Amino acid sequence: MGAGKTKIGRRVARSLAVPFVDTDKRIVAEYGPITGIFAEQGEPAFRRLERDAVQAALAEDAVVSLGGGAVLHPDTQRDLADRTVVLLTVTAAAVAARIRTDKRPLLANGTGDWQRIYDDRRPIYERLATVSFDTSSEPIERIAERIADWARGHS
Repeated sequence: MGAGKTKIGRRVARSLAVPFVDTDKRIVAEYGPITGIFAEQGEPAFRRLERDAVQAALAEDAVVSLGGGAVLHPDTQRDLADRTVVLLTVTAAAVAARIRTDKRPLLANGTGDWQRIYDDRRPIYERLATVSFDTSSEPIERIAERIADWARGHS
């Protein structure tokens, strides 16, 4: 969360001349704000919607941005096992300036929640990652350029 998946993913897709899919944006477009889904239906309901959105997005030839918790689902982990997965990392200090906790239901207590969630998920992120890029300090345009260059060299 807060690593820049959407902004960077959109730029990488443009550079590679492929579509860009943000699974969270697809969920919002179909079902409304994520905060509302969490409040009205709970996290399990959101995770079911998320799994469906991820499965559909991965069927497309596109750069796909997954929500940070999407990888918690075992089927998503299996789906990603044979794909190129770019892990975007960010330090807690850098993320503190980026995140709005009022739009992120899992971050009600700010960066402390972010750190706990990141620490819990990190082994999964690292196991699935093909390559990793830190987004803490470089401009997003430069990071996207580095990722697109990497992808061209590994396709």
